[in-house]
Amino acid sequence: MHGDFSRLTFRPDKRYSAVLAQQGRVQLDADANEQVAIQLYRQRRFTVDLIGPHAGPVDEAGFRIGYRVAPHEPDDLTIGGGRYYVAGILCEATRPAPGEYVSERPQAADSADQAPQGWTYWDQPDAYRDPERPADHLPELPFLVYLKVWERLVTAVEDPEIRETALGDAMPDTAARARVTWQVLPLPASDLGLPQGGSPDQARAKFAEWVAGQEPTGRLAARTARPPRVEDDPCIIHPESRYRGPENQLYRVEIHAGGPGEQATFKWSRENGSVVFPVTSLAEAWATLAAFGRDDKLDLNVGDWVEVVDDAYAVRGEPAPLLQVEEVDLPGRRVRLSGVPVAGVARDARRHPYLRRWDHRAPTGAPKPRGGALPVQEGVWLDLEDGVQVWFKPGGRYRPGDYWVIPARTIRGTVEWPVNEAGEPMLREADGVRYHYAPLAWVYSQGENEIQVDDLRYVFQAQSAPVPVAQET
Repeated sequence: MHGDFSRLTFRPDKRYSAVLAQQGRVQLDADANEQVAIQLYRQRRFTVDLIGPHAGPVDEAGFRIGYRVAPHEPDDLTIGGGRYYVAGILCEATRPAPGEYVSERPQAADSADQAPQGWTYWDQPDAYRDPERPADHLPELPFLVYLKVWERLVTAVEDPEIRETALGDAMPDTAARARVTWQVLPLPASDLGLPQGGSPDQARAKFAEWVAGQEPTGRLAARTARPPRVEDDPCIIHPESRYRGPENQLYRVEIHAGGPGEQATFKWSRENGSVVFPVTSLAEAWATLAAFGRDDKLDLNVGDWVEVVDDAYAVRGEPAPLLQVEEVDLPGRRVRLSGVPVAGVARDARRHPYLRRWDHRAPTGAPKPRGGALPVQEGVWLDLEDGVQVWFKPGGRYRPGDYWVIPARTIRGTVEWPVNEAGEPMLREADGVRYHYAPLAWVYSQGENEIQVDDLRYVFQAQSAPVPVAQET
């Protein structure tokens, strides 16, 4: 999550059950966030232990799938309302009611009754499917329909209602939110190796194999190594410090383009990717911003790499080339980018477009950036800045959005990273993003014009029951 955090401290293997505040101590964001993470972990783990990896309440199970064919329109899926739990995460498919409003204009008496009762494949809230894109269309029969679930960070940039307007525009936003994001997606039978007449149990088994193959295998280690040439200022940085930065930072190393090591690229930020600039309009390569940064540390400068993002781009998982700032127009609150953002991104104000700043630079002698991001080089220590280095384990498979966070601290003069008894940095799997999957339906043809939808969901019963009446003796 790209929040403005000091560090992320939750580790399940430490078995902490609560964070306990002490009197007279500094209150830190990391402590409060760890308490939330502990509660979520225990709650979701308990849910999985009770009902399994995915299931819905028997009377209110959501995400029932139907297949719909309409003339002159692409085929569609209907998504039934209700609730479904995936990896203990509650997913709600019920479409919010439009509500009543006061208007001076005449209203149709049955306007509320005309509102859609559920979602469809094309209008589901977090998938942003586009009928104009052939890749978004449903595949040929047969195919499996599944639910993809994860959590993403939402700030006041993406949801302006979060901001407390009484604080004024000069103040930064306050707390962020974690949002459960779900998508109903199709998976062709060819990707599963399942024949036309496969049974529901076979579909579930093949899907479980497919899910196992989606997990990234990339591992990363981090350390600090004192650069050979540094400008020592003992008033700012201790001469023996290996981390040479003047401030505490939370570095974020994030995969941009996925795939095996020779194809993957990464980007990094010293602010956990939290430096963003809302875009009010886009004209070719010129982006007009709502505001620049609050200070030089959080501003945009010529040469900075930026990612053009909006709500749809953030959830589709299709990274576009990063662009470089070539010109800054301070009076006009505009920046000129090194290229025109990809079609369909940041053109609709309702999707909350913004620029996300990244801080990477290609070190001297390193391979040139690809699409604005740095090539992943496995098996060697890669310099970020100020003595911070990372190492990718050879043979990894990477997924766009995989990230590792690395706290760097000036007092200790190093990064906070687990080491073995010999002081050697440990390899760690990515801190996120954690995707979870559940099969929903197996769709196939039965006969010449009949389409069959086999339900693959699980349901559970409530465990409570009336107290038995005591029998007289």
